[in-house]
Amino acid sequence: MKKILGLCMLTALLYGCSSVPITGRKRLMLVSNSEVLSSSLTQYSNYMKTAKVSTNTAGKAMVTRVGKRIATATEQYLRNNGMSKEIKDFAWEFNLVNSSEVNAFCMPGGKIVVYEGLLPLVSNDDDLAVVLGHEVAHAVAKHSNERMSQQIAAEYGATILDATLSNSSAIVQGLGSMVYGLGAQYGVMLPFSRKHESEADYMGLILMTMAGYNPNNAVTFWEKMSANGKGNAPQFLSTHPSDASRIKSIQKHLPEMSKYRPTGAGWKVSTTKDTTTKKTTQSTKSINVNSIKTTTTPKRNN
Repeated sequence: MKKILGLCMLTALLYGCSSVPITGRKRLMLVSNSEVLSSSLTQYSNYMKTAKVSTNTAGKAMVTRVGKRIATATEQYLRNNGMSKEIKDFAWEFNLVNSSEVNAFCMPGGKIVVYEGLLPLVSNDDDLAVVLGHEVAHAVAKHSNERMSQQIAAEYGATILDATLSNSSAIVQGLGSMVYGLGAQYGVMLPFSRKHESEADYMGLILMTMAGYNPNNAVTFWEKMSANGKGNAPQFLSTHPSDASRIKSIQKHLPEMSKYRPTGAGWKVSTTKDTTTKKTTQSTKSINVNSIKTTTTPKRNN
């Protein structure tokens, strides 16, 4: 019996495996994206009906401007690297909500919300791009789908194969509140795992760079977040790697960002731990996203 159960689990795992764009990491995907999108969109819509949308005109414009630019560069990257089919599932929205929380979240399909509490820590578009690049990365990597698949594996064990093959909407709806339900302990979204957060940090760094934003700002932004959270960590940092390990990891990956830097960008990627950069109110030059392409998909161990 144990052998049969083990075979069922192995078959399910093989059936539901796919790779994360950019990093190439193998992930478990046991639910269809359409089911996850349907379930999450309902909860997102309900949340936006009750959320107090910001009246900060400049802040709203900034969130929309930076978000759309990163989304555009992200979709072009996917097209240029044979992943056009991934784009159809995105319906990007970038909203600023009137809340003092230092937080932001992303729902499947690219529904992203930033809380006003983050704005005092955002000095320019490049700083905000650190946050939005990270959130867009969650959507691109389909971390919510993977988290739900992991929950299904834990909840249903040997019956996982049947759930996978039937694409049970009942299971997806039932687990939705656990994965991204309203009223969760951490605001709207339950926290991602540290592996997911580290991956989003790395992918976000690449996405913001391809969009023409300065990745060097990631170090100074997280330093500000760390200083702001002394004694009472912001919710946005709740499951992230420690401040020191995050900054160390970003510094390690900064030299790699040079190959994603658009032609004409008015900054250079730091190749040392000195990440001092010129201050800008917006990213320097517009870019031609049609030029964004990599010949190989970078690999990263998690």
